[in-house]
Parts: sequence; C-alpha cells; structure tokens
Amino acid sequence: MLAIIAAVLFFIAFLINAADITTNEIFTSTNVMLIGLTLLALHLAGIGGGWAARRRRR
Repeated sequence: MLAIIAAVLFFIAFLINAADITTNEIFTSTNVMLIGLTLLALHLAGIGGGWAARRRRR
C-alpha cells in the first residue's frame, strides 16, 4: 500500500517539475519526491504490510 502511495507522489512530483508549476515553498517537487522516497523506504522495511484484516480460525 505504501509503495502505491509513493508511486502516486512520484508522479505528482514529476508533473510539478515537468509542467513547471509554481507552488509554495513547502509543496515543491523535491519535497513531494522526498515524501515518496520515505514511504517507499517504509514499504521496503516491512511497515504497512499488515494492514489487511486478519481472519480468526476456529
């Protein structure tokens, strides 16, 4: 799940950079890309993999 969110953030960062959209100081393409890298690193570390509902066995 975190990898999908990271991919979406990378795409948004690409669009901001490619379209040369001016944004405020916080929402730059570099910052969006760094948030995506953080989410990708968390995904690779195994965090966020257990979000699915677990079924009980009787």
